[in-house]
Amino acid sequence: MKLTKITEIKGKIVLKSGLHIGGGDLEMRIGGTDNQVVKHPHTQEPYIPGSSIKGKVRSLLEMKSGLMGETSGRPLGLKHLKDLQGAQREEGEKILRLFGTSGADGDEAARLGPTRVSFADCPLSDSWRALAAQRHLPLTEVKSENWIDRIRGVAKDPRFTERVPADTVFDFSVTLKNLNEDDDLLDYLLEGLKLLEMDALGGSGSRGYGRIRFELEDENLRERFASIMPLEKEG
Repeated sequence: MKLTKITEIKGKIVLKSGLHIGGGDLEMRIGGTDNQVVKHPHTQEPYIPGSSIKGKVRSLLEMKSGLMGETSGRPLGLKHLKDLQGAQREEGEKILRLFGTSGADGDEAARLGPTRVSFADCPLSDSWRALAAQRHLPLTEVKSENWIDRIRGVAKDPRFTERVPADTVFDFSVTLKNLNEDDDLLDYLLEGLKLLEMDALGGSGSRGYGRIRFELEDENLRERFASIMPLEKEG
């Protein structure tokens, strides 16, 4: 198994709606925000963890493959493919070549090889940061939410969620290793990114959070990405 090429997909992530990816701050302050976004510990600027993008892309590809029902909600592994044949097994193996397998899978994992894709954390774009400073734009916002008592018609249990505002721009980078005959994985990765555009990133996607748009730098990749329609059936 020989490394023949590394392809880097670079570009921007533009937020079409507010984004919340939790920062894990367990300290609650009086009058403060319930759910803070993840921030760089030195600059206190919000960023998008590469792990968040990778996890969501993987779960969407697993959902599209029809294999999510085989896993009881856990990430797809080789054990879930043992009774499968044909196209569904091929797609499952493609997911595992792209995102990797457990070391406990032994010789079969060695046949598929190591993880091919690596997602970098996404910092604020320099140009957007400069624009935000020039216009005195906030890097985060606090959104108040509650639920409505259907009988009494009053708001209950207010909570305050921090979000990165719509129109914020982040730098995006992902690398894909090509081992031997991995030529099919680039389009499959782009398909996963397109599914993410169609869905949502981070928390509260069902309430409109996390809508994003990818703007890829490379013209050829941009055209390939634009042409992908992952949920359109042939014929």
